[in-house]
This record gives sequence, structure tokens and C-alpha cells, in this order.
Amino acid sequence: MNRMKDKVSIVTGGSLGIGKASCSLLAMEGAKVAITDLREKEGQELASDIKNKGGEVEYWYLDVTDENNVKSVFEKVNEKFGKINVLVNNAGISGVNKNTDEITEKEWDRVINVNLKGVFFCTKHVIPYMKANGGSIINLSSIYGIIGAPDVPPYHASKGAVRIMTKTDALLYAKHSIRVNSVHPAYIWTPMVADMARQSTKDIEQYKKQLGDLHPIGHVGEPEDVAYGIIYLASDESKFVTGSELLIDGGYTAR
Repeated sequence: MNRMKDKVSIVTGGSLGIGKASCSLLAMEGAKVAITDLREKEGQELASDIKNKGGEVEYWYLDVTDENNVKSVFEKVNEKFGKINVLVNNAGISGVNKNTDEITEKEWDRVINVNLKGVFFCTKHVIPYMKANGGSIINLSSIYGIIGAPDVPPYHASKGAVRIMTKTDALLYAKHSIRVNSVHPAYIWTPMVADMARQSTKDIEQYKKQLGDLHPIGHVGEPEDVAYGIIYLASDESKFVTGSELLIDGGYTAR
């Protein structure tokens, strides 16, 4: 229950899915949690739920593509909690599912701005707070940051870039005791994946089974499966781990 005691954590995209599960688990393990997201209703509801369970948490509206907004929110989190120890760069979108030659510049930029530039802005503005006491930055990449697939090119490009950015920052900031690691989930049953199911020609349960069959373990993951990996990387249990890739994929990439 105290794996994150005395630590302050920021989670981007914290209102739903993996972000929501991470905020809840971080708070349960004793962290003070800043839920940041564009989804104010869901973020406030999650903050109230965590507070009702005894956690210390606040919600802030955050657009990770707006550098001034990022800078301002991180200042407010530091003012509220006195420090920042952990950043979970979770905010992300899937974008359009078109072939590369069919994608417009606007469609490409929308994904890159959220999934990659957002990680850049958040990392840039959390580093000054972490230099004093060290810290842990956890970047959400994907199995498709490691392997390829014939769909959603901007998404795959962004997640591959996040993987290498993680290693670069791990080397740059190790001297400040700031660890930077990436997490690579396979298919996790989040609102984003459920929305993909609704847009398909199959019913949701059929779609979920089809996705599950892609994984040797036989089913898709749940947000909590990823959140437990994030807790490990955020906690002092992983104090000798940096520049690493944590695959949480049900065996997907082992084939």
C-alpha cells in the first residue's frame, strides 16, 4: 500500500483507460496524483472517486500539444504538492487508419502533435522539477513502437519515435538521477480500442475475441495490467532501471 509514499505523480491522459487505472493505483499506493486530461467531466469524477477512497489527488485540464498550458499546469502541480517525482506520458490518440499515400498533412500532424510533441513538451517542463531530487519518467509507447503492422502509419511512427526519445533522455538525464523508461502494451481494452470495435463490421464481443486471438495468452489486456507495470517503473523498486522497454503484450512480440 505504500510503494509510492511521499511521491508526487503527474499522469497525462489520466481520465480514461490506462491513465485512469494508473491514477487509481498510484493513489492507492500512497502517491499524490495530478490527473491531467482534456476530459474535464471524467477527470473530476475520477478525482472525486479517489478522494472518497482516501487518496490525495487533483484534476487539471491539460492539452499536451499546448506548451504554455503544459508549463502552467506543471507549475500549479508543483505549487500544490511541493514537488514532482513521477511523470507518466500517457496521453495519445490512434488517428486515421489510411495508407501512407492517402494521409493528409493535417491528419499526420494531429497524431504526431499529441503522441510525440506532447511527450516532448511534458518531459521538457518536468525535468527542472526533477533535477533537485531525481525522478521517473514513464513514456507510453506500444508494441508498434517495436514491430510493424500494415495500418495507422502516423500512430506507429509516433510510438517508434517515443521509444528512441526515451533512450536518449535516459542517457541525458541519468546524471541527475532521473530515470526514463518506455512501456509497450499490446491490445488493451480501453475506450480507444472499444471505439475501434464499434467502427468495425463486427459486433464488439466478436471483435474483442479476434483481438484476443492475436496474443499467445489468448485474450486482450486490461488497463490495470499496464498500470501495475507503470507502478513498478515509478517506484524505487526500479531504481536501477533506465532506458528500458517494458513489454506488456500477452506474448504478442515473442512470436
